[in-house]
Amino acid sequence: MMEILKVDATRSTPEIVFDSANNTLSIKGQSYPEDAFGFYEPLFKWIDQYLEQLNEEATVLIDFTLPYINTSSSKCIMMLLEKLEEAYTSGKKVTLNWYYTADNDSELECAEEFQEDLSLPFNIVPREE
Repeated sequence: MMEILKVDATRSTPEIVFDSANNTLSIKGQSYPEDAFGFYEPLFKWIDQYLEQLNEEATVLIDFTLPYINTSSSKCIMMLLEKLEEAYTSGKKVTLNWYYTADNDSELECAEEFQEDLSLPFNIVPREE
């Protein structure tokens, strides 16, 4: 069983909770770290290991709530989504919920841009403030 990966949110980085026991991945908060790849790299490593040992029967539930992402973070998020997409196309059960502020068009557009490139179940969910 893998350790839970938990990273507390800061002003410029989101809270991360990846829980292999419950098959839940959550990224929540602003993302504009100085070194986006440095911040996300441990997540990539954890996800790679996790997806390798993932049971075919398990359903992975991913929740993203990212009100603001800078360009370098969005590249990293895309890399993360590509790993999940690959798992999905190879037969793993993956569902992603992307939460956005109901009246924020740019947040919605951001989610839709990520959704365009993926075939995995990708729900864009409005949330009230």
